[in-house]
Amino acid sequence: MSKTPFISKEQAEEIIKKFPTPFHIYDEKGIRENARKLYEAFAWNKGFREYFAVKATPTPAILRILKEEGCGTDCSSMSELVMSERCGFRSPEIMFSSNDTPPEEFRYAKEIGAIINLDDITHIDVLEKTCGIPETVCCRYNPGGTFSISTTIMDNPGDAKYGMTRPQIMEAYKTLRDKGAKKFGLHAFLASNTVSNEYYPTLAGILFELAADIKKETGISLSFINLSGGVGVPYTPDKEPNDIMVIGEGVRREFERVLVPAGLGDIAIFTELGRYMLAPYGHLVTTAIHEKHIHKEYIGVDACAVNLMRPAMYGAYHHITVLGKENAPCDHTYDITGSLCENNDKFAIDRKLPKIDRGDILVIHDTGAHGFAMGYNYNGKLKSAELLLREDGSVVEIRRAETIEDYFATLDGYWDVI
Repeated sequence: MSKTPFISKEQAEEIIKKFPTPFHIYDEKGIRENARKLYEAFAWNKGFREYFAVKATPTPAILRILKEEGCGTDCSSMSELVMSERCGFRSPEIMFSSNDTPPEEFRYAKEIGAIINLDDITHIDVLEKTCGIPETVCCRYNPGGTFSISTTIMDNPGDAKYGMTRPQIMEAYKTLRDKGAKKFGLHAFLASNTVSNEYYPTLAGILFELAADIKKETGISLSFINLSGGVGVPYTPDKEPNDIMVIGEGVRREFERVLVPAGLGDIAIFTELGRYMLAPYGHLVTTAIHEKHIHKEYIGVDACAVNLMRPAMYGAYHHITVLGKENAPCDHTYDITGSLCENNDKFAIDRKLPKIDRGDILVIHDTGAHGFAMGYNYNGKLKSAELLLREDGSVVEIRRAETIEDYFATLDGYWDVI
């Protein structure tokens, strides 16, 4: 089985004449259509909003596209807050979900009107002393234990550093109310990159029941429930993608089952999707520049883990297409490698692919989220450009490639300091 790139060999060759590989390229049409489908799936909830996880793709051109489609931003750091504000996002379009949060970030988040999502009960005191308790505030929940769907364990919240226990979250809401908060939200993230239409409805059921209990135990009626992220994408071509319409309907059923009878039918539903929103609509495009025949067959490309860390970091699979050889037999076995001085700098290991020649253009799929964003500068390698394939077929640069001067910029004035 295979995946189909959103650019052809001919398109890639034209792009490379102006923007040399490696580069990340994003599909505007796909991004917009996906965002609209998400909003269609949750149209039954009048307060629904997607807060795109900026950490997945912190690129202003992408954020502005999503803003035009009605999305807000989910931020976890000062830089992400500043980027969101500079891109024109305003209260209440920014959600600040962080942990181990520096006080100055709470202060700035409140200044720009971001909805602050408290990760720990001790943060209430820090927030109050730093900038005061805002009228709208959210709390993050961690149920502990393992999270499973049917008989499948999806993740282990009990080992996660995020969120409050049930007793803590009850106490937190009462404390926040007593300190002047007026509107309250609930947030939780229990599993990452699930390829299952059951995840969001199951999570929703847990949070909706907790919301009903919060009302009974504290008298507080929540204003919104944030299902966070976790809806993933199939990185391997043999898996079926999530059906967001089925997911939205599953959440609606839980809403009707739990919240409406509890008198909480006006609660808004929020999401914080990153991978689902962007991953399939980004490619890392790279050129084969070397081949090596020793104990194994290696193809060296001009990209490396600096451009896409996921395979090196935790062995993540990313599908690879050799442009122009889509229909050729996959009768060669290669490791596809970068040039870092680390043996884990491999985009594929023992991967069946067509015969690859020097100069072939490779598309590495599903890099639109947690691709460029996780880049770094080990070995003095420089980050690539980011490009956008517009709906009209034109291609524009939305972030230039780093230069040697960029790499040395923080050393200006320090070359001779001993």
